[in-house]
Amino acid sequence: MISSSIFLGAIGPGSWVLIALAILLLFGGKKIPELMRGLGSGIKEFKDASKEESSENNKDKE
Repeated sequence: MISSSIFLGAIGPGSWVLIALAILLLFGGKKIPELMRGLGSGIKEFKDASKEESSENNKDKE
């Protein structure tokens, strides 16, 4: 039987620890900061692009 926590999308602390260990084993300790920097810069570029597009749309409406 499937637990109700799966349907609710809840992940317990034990699951987070297993996920973190799996990531650590897959990528190693030296690659994780590099991956996080890449992810952060990607999010920043996305936000900047969405702000530019939003301001362009506002100018077109005026």
